[in-house]
Amino acid sequence: MDMQQAAAKADAIMQRTLSAIKPELRWNHGPSNDSICTDSKNDSLGTGSVKRRISVMTVVSKERRGSLLGVVERDWNARGYRITSVRASRELPAVYASTPDDFRIRVAVGGGGQFFFSITTPCFTESAVSDPATEPNTPQREGDYPQRPDVHDDFWSSGAPLSASSSSAP
Repeated sequence: MDMQQAAAKADAIMQRTLSAIKPELRWNHGPSNDSICTDSKNDSLGTGSVKRRISVMTVVSKERRGSLLGVVERDWNARGYRITSVRASRELPAVYASTPDDFRIRVAVGGGGQFFFSITTPCFTESAVSDPATEPNTPQREGDYPQRPDVHDDFWSSGAPLSASSSSAP
């Protein structure tokens, strides 16, 4: 596998994760980058790694953040991903996981409650890497990254607490 093939696989993993979330989140691509893998002497190994990011543009209320993190964590567990770490912060929680072939994936709540997904590939044969081919489901915002979420959703943006009988999205 080369870096472009790894990037395409990373994009597919991200899209499968997003498709497991109901109601659907609105999102945009964040900046992508790739880097050369080096040995302990900082010499190139002829391989590289790719990082992809997604910014969630749906406003997720404080009352629904835990539910969204739970949906993602359950989906990753069901896919055989290993949860490697959980940051149990009130303000900036995150879940980190690894796929069986060592793609490292993360969902994190950033400043202002915005959700971000990122995935980093292992090192693969060096190659050119194109931008993600998947189209975001909301218009690209102007300005510096990250743009703040601005899409209201009746479920995810609701400030109403979830009852025990409705602890996951409809």
